[in-house]
Amino acid sequence: MLHKTRGIVFKVTDYGETSVIVQLYTEAFGLQSYIINGVNKPRAKVSRNMLQPLHLLSLVVYHKPNGGIQRISELKPLPVLQSIPYDVIKTSIALFLNEVLYKSVKQQTDDEALFNFIFYAIELLDNTDDNLANFHLVFLLRLSRHLGFYPDKNKPEGADYFDLKNGTFSRYKPESWLYLSPPHTQNFYDLLQLNFENLGNIRLKNDERRYLLDKLLEYYALHIEGFGHIRSHEVLEEILS
Repeated sequence: MLHKTRGIVFKVTDYGETSVIVQLYTEAFGLQSYIINGVNKPRAKVSRNMLQPLHLLSLVVYHKPNGGIQRISELKPLPVLQSIPYDVIKTSIALFLNEVLYKSVKQQTDDEALFNFIFYAIELLDNTDDNLANFHLVFLLRLSRHLGFYPDKNKPEGADYFDLKNGTFSRYKPESWLYLSPPHTQNFYDLLQLNFENLGNIRLKNDERRYLLDKLLEYYALHIEGFGHIRSHEVLEEILS
């Protein structure tokens, strides 16, 4: 049976000489794997460029409820990304977000709120050129809400620590080493107040932004089983510094 849906490219793997297996996060079915034949041929109907990380697609797909590798009837970019593929800063941000999403989003069922959040964030990244330095940090915090471990924004007076394990602000230093302490705690709290529309409200030094990113990735690793190590953030940090 054919279904129309939107999709976001997560990963592409070569399959044979001319085909690929592409993992898409779809609006209708969550994370799914699709085989596309002939992608690597000179006059391919679906080009490899259409399957770059986090490209946005309109799809008509065959769907088997029992899972496995699915097939695509129609595929086209919607919208066509105008700047992410050509801007080194945006490309680096997209590659980082892609790696985080690939390690974080595993469900093979629909989640309209999560899909719309990711889709909107990619469109916004493509269409804006202002205040991009904090974009990835705010994305990680907003994504954690959809994944079920968004930090408790309640910060009591004198709460100088943020407990990474429990996701809460505290007046007392946690017993483990998994925490933020001054001045990082306040910067982290300020980040929690941001959304994509007011990214420029906070000015962070490069070393502070780098530190907070490392701690956010620790936070993800604590709350997502098998999250592992993120490699692309090192390139991103160099580009943004």
